[in-house]
Amino acid sequence: MPEPQVEVRRSARRRRMVSAYREGDTVVVLLPARMSKSEEKHWVAEMLSRLQRSETRRRSPTRTSDAALLARCEELAEKYLDGVQPSSVRWVPPMRTRWASCTPSEGTIRISERLRDVPPWVLDYVLVHELAHLEVPGHGKDFWLLVHRYPKAERAIGYLEGLSAAAGLGITEED
Repeated sequence: MPEPQVEVRRSARRRRMVSAYREGDTVVVLLPARMSKSEEKHWVAEMLSRLQRSETRRRSPTRTSDAALLARCEELAEKYLDGVQPSSVRWVPPMRTRWASCTPSEGTIRISERLRDVPPWVLDYVLVHELAHLEVPGHGKDFWLLVHRYPKAERAIGYLEGLSAAAGLGITEED
């Protein structure tokens, strides 16, 4: 893949913050005016790398395909939940009071489209949470013991709480 066109914009008002975004086919990198040429070179490379990672994450098939969600559930179930498998997993329009839902009697899992842009480890946590409901329907001690087999569970819970608070959604983990 060829290197994108890069435009560096310096600002005397900018003190420390470096940022980048796409403007058509050009990547615009915003830098403090006082930054040296070697620092500029470092930060342009760093911001191109960050932007590419972010864009790759957004294009991930898990974010667009129900089949990819099901495949990811299968991987996570094998790794953390002794292989419990859902009958179906699908993206659904944004839910008002929860991130996802599960119907244990049918083995179905529904994931809110609000989660399409969260980091992969957060989506993995939500999938593990819903997979655990296939074994334990409620949110009791046995359920949380299963969920916490996923090593980033606490971190993901904090991320989702912050996301809910920032967006004014009022979604809590017990829902």
